[in-house]
Amino acid sequence: MIRDARETDLAEILAIYNDAILHTTAIYAYQPLSLEERREWFQKKQADGYPVLVDEIEGEVAGFASFGPFRAWPAYKYTIEHLVYVRHDQRGRGVGAGLLREIIRIANQREYATLVAGIDAANLASIHLHQKLGFTCSGVIKKAGFKFGNWLDLAFYQLELAGPARPTDG
Repeated sequence: MIRDARETDLAEILAIYNDAILHTTAIYAYQPLSLEERREWFQKKQADGYPVLVDEIEGEVAGFASFGPFRAWPAYKYTIEHLVYVRHDQRGRGVGAGLLREIIRIANQREYATLVAGIDAANLASIHLHQKLGFTCSGVIKKAGFKFGNWLDLAFYQLELAGPARPTDG
C-alpha cells in the first residue's frame, strides 16, 4: 500500500537509506545518517510541500520515494528531481515501480514539466525501470563520484511531463 510517510516511518526509511549508503552506489555518500538528520529532511520536505511516500507491505516500509527541486535558481521551478529507494529484500518485486508511478502521477498533477533521475550508470536495474516508465537518457557525467575504490559515472534520465498550461517567468 503506497501512502504518505509519517514521522513514525522514519526509522525504517533511515534503515533503507543507510543500507544503500553502506552497500550500494545508489547514493554517493560514505557515512550513514542519524535519525535526527532524517527527521530534519522529512520536516523540510513537509514544510516545502514535497511528497514523501512509503510502500507499506505487511506493516513494514518496503521502500520510499520523494521529489524536490532540481536546482535552486527560479527558472528551474518546473523541473524536479526524484528519489526512490527500496529495502534490499524487496528489490525486484515492483515496489520501486509502484512508488515511481505515484511520483510521476503527483508531479503531473502539480504541473511540473520535467522529472529528473540521477542514477549510477552501473545500476542497470534502476536504468531499466526508468526506461520502462518512459525516461530517456539525457547524459552521463564520467567520474562524477568515487566510492568503494572505483570511479562512478552518473547518468541523468528525464521524463517530460505535460507541465503548466501557462508557464511564467515569475
